Amino acid sequence: MKSLVVERPGVLTLAERPLAEPGPGEVRIRVERAGICGSDVHIFHGRNPFARYPRVIGHEFFGRVDKAGEGAGLPVGTRVVVDPVISCGHCYPCSIGRPNVCTSLQVIGVHRDGGFSEFACVPAGNAYPVPDTVSDDQAALVEPFAVAANMTDHTGVRAADIALVYGAGPIGLMVVQVLKWVYGVSRLVVTDRIDARLEAARANGADQAINTANQPLAPILAAAGLSPTLVIDTACHPSILAEAIEIASPAARIGIMGFDAEPSLVSQQKVTSKELSIHSSRLNGRKFPKVIDWFASGRLQPERLITHRFAIADFAAAFDAFENRPAECCKVQFSF
Repeated sequence: MKSLVVERPGVLTLAERPLAEPGPGEVRIRVERAGICGSDVHIFHGRNPFARYPRVIGHEFFGRVDKAGEGAGLPVGTRVVVDPVISCGHCYPCSIGRPNVCTSLQVIGVHRDGGFSEFACVPAGNAYPVPDTVSDDQAALVEPFAVAANMTDHTGVRAADIALVYGAGPIGLMVVQVLKWVYGVSRLVVTDRIDARLEAARANGADQAINTANQPLAPILAAAGLSPTLVIDTACHPSILAEAIEIASPAARIGIMGFDAEPSLVSQQKVTSKELSIHSSRLNGRKFPKVIDWFASGRLQPERLITHRFAIADFAAAFDAFENRPAECCKVQFSF
């Protein structure tokens, strides 16, 4: 089978590998769609401390069950999407419903081989059936939308919220869709430094889009009389958290979604005086059923975010588009 392998940092090859065989409780999936994520790029460049090489990357993928191991319980031919979070089920985080930060966490495509391959073996419990009302292209977007759902579940969302989203990249736009089209927030403001991404934010539900490349955000919000009650940072520059604390309404919730190792300098006094709630979010904690339902009911339009499609053989062009053309590129999908 053909698999896209990061042999070592900076070396990405399309390799011929032996056909994977599912073990007990596993299913083998014939992959049909797979999306590139920023974390795939980080593994490629050696910037993910959890990755071990060589590694078949890819954790946003959809396909059909091709073979089932003993006790797997999923019929051959079932259309499925794969939750990449593999957890132990008995540690403290698992016991309170947060398997995404399991003390023995493994992530498909990071700690073990992923979905940029013609076939992939995964635990049957991580393969979620997809109804026919969800297209193949949409199905491959369940995982990143589950990341957005994990954040909004942590912060909570109210229809009366004045919401601010930092960043109009792929995850930012997914958060935008969820805030506006699922929860119907009353006012949704999005910031970015690329005009094309701000246009995409408007097309995906933002009421106002602000380019902060050459103008500070705080005076713009103040002039409009806006004091955000919900702030979600998908851009995750170290300076953003301090600004979010400064401009947030008293009693606001702030969500941070990044992995930047640089420290953020924040004022404890500001946090406490406003009684702000700050939430972090990693991966997703069993949000697939919720997102699949959102897709099936037509509440979201994930297909709007797909800007590029490539055959797996054209992986170099796909990664180039994802990394180097942010103004025109959102979600990049491979087809097999």
